[in-house]
Amino acid sequence: MNEGPSSPALAVEGLAKRFGDFTAVDNVSFDCPRGEILGIVGPNGAGKTTTLRCIAGILKPTSGRVLVGGHDVIFDALPAKRQLAFIPDTPHPFDMLTVTEHLRFTALAYEMKADEARFDALLDEFELTAKRDELASTLSRGMRQKLAIAAAFLHDPSVILFDEPLTGLDPKAIRMMRGSIQRRADAGATILISSHLLDLVERMCDRVLVLHEGHRLALGTMASIRESAAGAHDASLEEAFFAITEDALTEDHDAA
Repeated sequence: MNEGPSSPALAVEGLAKRFGDFTAVDNVSFDCPRGEILGIVGPNGAGKTTTLRCIAGILKPTSGRVLVGGHDVIFDALPAKRQLAFIPDTPHPFDMLTVTEHLRFTALAYEMKADEARFDALLDEFELTAKRDELASTLSRGMRQKLAIAAAFLHDPSVILFDEPLTGLDPKAIRMMRGSIQRRADAGATILISSHLLDLVERMCDRVLVLHEGHRLALGTMASIRESAAGAHDASLEEAFFAITEDALTEDHDAA
């Protein structure tokens, strides 16, 4: 189904993912308009990465569906995935390709014309120009992360999924990465950031989704999350996060 221009850039409807008897994600729904940055937070095992992988079409949902620009990521995969980029927490570049060859390979995969000016701009943005002819196997952890993000941005995706985007980056690179993400949101891209760095989420995100044991516990603006969870509009996201998740743990204990 291809929806009109007023439809959300991303719609997640009743998403569930089970692995045998284990339910990693349980009936999670939300949508995101164009240009929004949504933070996804939760304890270890909350279902954050599984949710992102289902959105990206890497995992097939057990039930529910994901629409990107009105296209189902499983049943209308090609047009959906042309609009997507997924950057995992641990990038795995091709060891025997150079930095520039990764961009050329990505362009080929998306049936794009090799645009050397576009390559140069991305290499410059992510401070990779000096490494352009080096093999990926020689790059540091942070450089590999920047290469993965540069390649993901090459086709100008409208929905960008980050799983711990700042892993391995130094303070200067973190500042640069925040600016790169914000510029793309300002240009209309929808950004999802899954992170344990609550200060990053608080600083960058328009709304936050809190997951716990596969369930959606809360979804709202920073102000509404702070107010409803911590009882004060000036509470930190950290305070709100612990209030929400500790309430969930108490309810789980009482139910048991």
